[in-house]
Amino acid sequence: MSSSKKDFIAEAEEIIENANACLLELQSGFNPDTLNSLFRALHTMKGLSGLFGLRGITDLSHSLESILDDLRLGKLDFNDDAISFIFSNMDILRGLIVQVSQDKDTDDVSDAIKAVTEFREAGRSKEKGSSADDIGISPAVLKVLSEYEEHRLKSNIKEGKRLYFVKAVYALTDFAPGLENLNTALKSLGEIIATLPVSEGVPEGSIGFNLLFGSDSGTDDIKPKVAPAEVEEISLPKSEEPPPRAPKAPEVSLKSSTNTVRVDIDKLDKILSTVGELVLAKGAVVRIGNELAESVGYTALTLDVFKITQTLDRKLTELQGHILELRMVPFSQIFTRLAQVVRRYTREVKKEIDLELFGEDTEIDKLLAEEIIDPLVHLIRNCIDHGIEPADKRKAAGKKERGTVTLKAFPKGNNVIVSVHDDGAGINTGKILQKAIERNLVPEDEDLERNEVLDLIFLPGLSTKEQISDISGRGVGMDIVKEKLTLFGGFVEVESESGEGTTFTLTLPITLAIVKALIVSVGNEMFAIPLTSISETFIVQPSKIQTIEEREVIEIRGEMLPLLRVARVFGLEETAVDEYFAVVIGFAGKRLGLLVDTLSEQTEIIIKPLGEHLKGIRGLAGAAEVGRHEIILVLDVEAMMEESFSGKKKTSRAASDIKT
Repeated sequence: MSSSKKDFIAEAEEIIENANACLLELQSGFNPDTLNSLFRALHTMKGLSGLFGLRGITDLSHSLESILDDLRLGKLDFNDDAISFIFSNMDILRGLIVQVSQDKDTDDVSDAIKAVTEFREAGRSKEKGSSADDIGISPAVLKVLSEYEEHRLKSNIKEGKRLYFVKAVYALTDFAPGLENLNTALKSLGEIIATLPVSEGVPEGSIGFNLLFGSDSGTDDIKPKVAPAEVEEISLPKSEEPPPRAPKAPEVSLKSSTNTVRVDIDKLDKILSTVGELVLAKGAVVRIGNELAESVGYTALTLDVFKITQTLDRKLTELQGHILELRMVPFSQIFTRLAQVVRRYTREVKKEIDLELFGEDTEIDKLLAEEIIDPLVHLIRNCIDHGIEPADKRKAAGKKERGTVTLKAFPKGNNVIVSVHDDGAGINTGKILQKAIERNLVPEDEDLERNEVLDLIFLPGLSTKEQISDISGRGVGMDIVKEKLTLFGGFVEVESESGEGTTFTLTLPITLAIVKALIVSVGNEMFAIPLTSISETFIVQPSKIQTIEEREVIEIRGEMLPLLRVARVFGLEETAVDEYFAVVIGFAGKRLGLLVDTLSEQTEIIIKPLGEHLKGIRGLAGAAEVGRHEIILVLDVEAMMEESFSGKKKTSRAASDIKT
């Protein structure tokens, strides 16, 4: 894909995000400035796609721009149907952009454009015109108002707003800051309908402005906030004034007003790989310094090497931090998209649901942000369709008729926690277990604890929905959530109380770029375990290991901790040792001790994907380079825990198969 097309996709996606943010704001009430921002976004999309010859995107953007222009001019009624119609077409636009990013031919949008035309024709509302005498404005002033400004003037009159002329005079050399401050003050009090430059009665070297302004506030409230500008409440004109001259368009600088630079994340990955090489080089310098100290003692040369090492370490840490900052995006970008999902699905299932958002400023790696969109959509659909009851059932249960879905995001150590909560009926564990048995997903005589039954909802093919709908019922979705999270080292847990609701909690790494890991050895092999998964380590005497129900366990602080020998997981040769090391991993009340031979060091690694030869091995998350350019395997902690607790047959491969 050409760099110019990549730039188009980045720009187009940003336009779509801004447009959707405007639509969400318009849901809570009409705001002419927001509507104008939305209009400008679609106008920009039309021009941008036209430059690249993307006819479908250009035509659809033009049609949507026409609808927005009708709304701006009052030719269409501003209502919920109009907002929903625009929302649906924005989804079509987003789909077209995705097709461009995949180098596919874009879909034919003639049907969508036809639907836009029919919507405009069906929804046109005729606005009665008003004469100059009706609205108390001089015809000379009305002549210089644009169609949009005249419409906003009539709208203010219809709403019973007071009309004012705010007159201000500024020096030609620096009128822009003064006018901007005046606009800010007026917008906090009402709506600026038009800004009209005037020259009569203005001192030489100055420029005057008459701002036509509508507000509920009185003259005494407005004057102190706009001083030294004069405020005149409009009454019937005593005499006609000649129309003011049209303002001359100022010259616009070609210099960009922003310092933002879009960077392809693949380029950042390449920089991180280079940083990884530098980390290895730093390790080599540390090793050389230690060898010098052992052979010749702490001479001036040895001390210089140690100083260089400290400088390298400090600067590399700073560099890593700066690169990670570039990759981070706020959760507000994710929540904006999810708000649209809630709105769409609530209309489909005919439920009234409020959405509460917390932690929009929490940041996460851009790649992870894109990966978790689909899991979150599945969880929200589950909350809307399965969790929240219809209004009559909620009322009968003593709840408010409107349901609530709450999304929260907050950092925790090197992880980000995302929770999706609904205040619905909760999960019926009995029904879940019954369905799982009916579909032979679990044995009929299986004795499961409550949390294990809740985990069954993540099995593929399991659904308690009696009828399949467009939203749910096929038994797919929840298994996708778990599978997707596992791919990048995340995990999900579920809590539910009958009648109180359900909470899904997702734990995600902040970034996949650089991970702190503990290096361990098992036999002749070395593995890396991400530190975010480790709660503690301790020494295990072989005599202390017990076997309960064919599982090895050890007592620690009065509790039994299940053990898993890493050597047996991968079919490695076990060597007799006087003591093992247990690396305790665990989430959500589940803990597991991984038995290894030795603990080597703690270091930062960059996880690389496995090649085709090792791709199918369960329990491996990737590979990393450490030490003297040695390649070691990174353990997939979540997969190993799942196998251990589910009692599935462990992955077994010959030691020769995983040697690197």
